[in-house]
Order: sequence, then C-alpha cells, then structure tokens
Amino acid sequence: MLQTPQDNAITIAEEDQWRLLSYRLLARLLAAAPNQAVLNVLQTVSKQTTETAISQAWRSLAQAARETDPTLVKQEYDAVFIGFTSGEVIPYASSYLTGFLMEKPLVRLRQDLLDCGIQRQQSVCEPEDHIAAVLEAMSLLIESSDQRQWAFFIRHIQPWSCRFFNDLQQAVSADFYQAVARFGAAFIELETMLLSLEQ
Repeated sequence: MLQTPQDNAITIAEEDQWRLLSYRLLARLLAAAPNQAVLNVLQTVSKQTTETAISQAWRSLAQAARETDPTLVKQEYDAVFIGFTSGEVIPYASSYLTGFLMEKPLVRLRQDLLDCGIQRQQSVCEPEDHIAAVLEAMSLLIESSDQRQWAFFIRHIQPWSCRFFNDLQQAVSADFYQAVARFGAAFIELETMLLSLEQ
C-alpha cells in the first residue's frame, strides 16, 4: 500500500527483524484476505512451549490458519471489514479518534508520512489511516532504521490500535480474524512494553 526509497546498505538489527516481520504480517492480513500461500506459511509456525501472551497468540493464529481456506476467509474478511454498506469493524484511525472518516488524524498522518519519505502507491484507493497502511508504514520505518519509529508509534498506532483489535475480537462474523486480533493485541502490548524500555 505504501512505498519508500530503499537503502540496501542498511542492516536491520536482529532484535528489530521480528518486529518488522510482525508488522508486515499484520498489515498483509488486514489489507486483504490471505491466499493459500499465506495460510500455508502461518500453518508452519513453530510450536512454542512458552506461555506468554504473544506465543499463545501465535499458536492460535497457526491453528486458525489450519481450520480455514481462502474462500472462507475471503467471505469472513468481506463481512468483517466491507459488508453491504460497511463492515462490522471500521479499520481507520480517524473513525476511532474522532468518530468520523477523513478527519484530522489522517491529515497529521499524511504529513508525517511525507516527512519520512513514505507515500501511498498510486494504485491504492484506501486512505493512509487504514490499519494495514499504518502498520505497514511502521514496518518501513523499522526496515530503514528510522529514529522516528517510536514517535510514529506513539502518535499513530498506540492511541487506537488496541481498541481496534478488541473490536475485531468481538466481531460476530470473525473467526480467523479473532486469532489475527489476538495476535495484534498481544504484539501491540509487547511493543508498548518495549517503548517503555526505550524511553
């Protein structure tokens, strides 16, 4: 959904690689229903024995991937996020922060993305404050080792993403996406803990 100039000379710190992949995975799952290739990857997630919230969420996501198929998960995605007029969950920051779409949070986000050299691809119609786009932007900042990544998290992810994932867990039409929501919520909680250590 977004693009930024790439610097092949940048080496991503090992501790940030998992963060980057987690943001990218969530962005992929929330941008569109996963195809069979994505489901296959999720099914092969190693079985971790630790009982942390994030490891439990990983196992739940892997199990959910085993129990669905591309047709079912596409129907679920459409019901949860699209619907006839709107889905059960509205995945936009402006809606969560102001109650309306296309509001000031989107304007601020666009300016911050511009300052970071990130722009929406011309083929994409969704506003930049879609949850998938915001998470993808964070992955790009991590990938480029941008020092503004935590400021971006505080301003554009932390204020509303937990409420979004909570709503997604409660969506009546959600099954596979309940597992996505549990993973998302656990990951954002982990990021918040990491942020407290960075400050």
